[in-house]
Amino acid sequence: MAVATTDVLVVGAGPTGLVLAADLARRGVDALLVERAAGLFPGSRGKGLQPRTQEVLYDLGVLDAIRAAGTEYPTMRMWEGAEPGQEWDMMERSEPSDQVPFPDGWLIPQARTQEVLHARLRELGGEVRFGAGLTGLAQDASGVTAELDDGSTVRARYAVAADGGRSTVRGLLGIGMTGETVDAKPMLVADVRVTDDAPVPDTHWHVWPKAPEGTVAFCPLPSPDGGRVFQLVAQYTDESALPDTSPAGVAKLLASRTVLSEEHVAEVLWASDFRARAALADRFRSGRVFLAGDAAHIHSPAGGQGLNTSVQDAYNLSWKLAAVLAGAPESLLDTYEEERIPVAADILGVSTRIHRSETPVRRGGELRQLGIGYRESALTVETRTELSEDALRAGDRAPDGRPGGIRLFDAFRGPHWTLLGVGTAGLPTLDGESVRTVSVPAYEAYGTGVFLVRPDGYVGWAGDGAEGVAEYLARAGVVAGR
Repeated sequence: MAVATTDVLVVGAGPTGLVLAADLARRGVDALLVERAAGLFPGSRGKGLQPRTQEVLYDLGVLDAIRAAGTEYPTMRMWEGAEPGQEWDMMERSEPSDQVPFPDGWLIPQARTQEVLHARLRELGGEVRFGAGLTGLAQDASGVTAELDDGSTVRARYAVAADGGRSTVRGLLGIGMTGETVDAKPMLVADVRVTDDAPVPDTHWHVWPKAPEGTVAFCPLPSPDGGRVFQLVAQYTDESALPDTSPAGVAKLLASRTVLSEEHVAEVLWASDFRARAALADRFRSGRVFLAGDAAHIHSPAGGQGLNTSVQDAYNLSWKLAAVLAGAPESLLDTYEEERIPVAADILGVSTRIHRSETPVRRGGELRQLGIGYRESALTVETRTELSEDALRAGDRAPDGRPGGIRLFDAFRGPHWTLLGVGTAGLPTLDGESVRTVSVPAYEAYGTGVFLVRPDGYVGWAGDGAEGVAEYLARAGVVAGR
């Protein structure tokens, strides 16, 4: 069989791989996305999209479809046996603002997110090769050779492992993971369709914290067919318990721990068991191969951070791969690991703390991921001095807004860099394909100055004027002058 060639081989068609492949396609990069399974993952597992991830998906052109397929998070309702009790919002709710247009988490089953991303990938000319699992991987100075279990061989300039917590690629590379068991007690997660008369309203996320044998949470999910579907998460108090993921086992669990009877369970759509772990790969890069998503970091589901961190891994890496393939210095790829390992480590700590809390945690701003930035990155250059403590700096997320009637997220949207002059004049003339130049009046979120916004929406360079921006772009391998 002939050897297929591509610029980037992406292994694993979960949210990480799909975002990476779609963004590479948008940038004109030849990429091959392979997936061992016969189709997309069918369950709800990672069901929440945080505000920063929604901004990424807006840039990728899929947020309208994501929001149409999802809903706001419902109010929590605590039960004691058959008696409903206290109600509260798990997520702090905020009103949209010019700077933060998507302030709250968005509830959408992971399977639906993947369907939207897959449709976008196909729209951009890409596809997933299903039924093609990785069996072998070798690399040399010029590329990577991968063997797939469908009998084919792929030669790529780079490869990305987006193949989950049990990553085959990570194992073949011999990269270890440092971590811990967050909770030794097993858990069961399932998507359950209930009957119309099931006594759990779709308006609430139901919790039985004192249920016999372990806590149960039952969250309503938006369903494309309008059916009553809930995500069940059940914990076991017995560390030696073996969760029964069969439809009969799931129905029996609900009947024994909640107000539902077995007859209220119309269908179990998907079920799995797991133990909560937190682990971080020792490296995110080995030569021409990169780890992203769960292949690089494994989270407790508490706090809804795993999928979101994974999507942002992909967005950090995709533009850098595209730039290097177009001629930027290879050293640009070193900044992926430099920037993402500290972020993943911090978020692992947050998820673990929430999981181990003995009281319900009302989840606030740290989970929205809007404060994540790269001020210490080798890619970050801040030339201004005597800034106030709360001033926007190089390395920070570039806020949205409409100064002078120009929506900034629309100006940033696309595969380009953006040179943004705020309340200043004298911006240089740059290549309009790789760097878009935008001038707006002074704006509170930015103050005044010149801000060079990276393709992933972070400020790379900032100054009172534009002196030095051309040199920065040249070092980054961006064709700037004309």
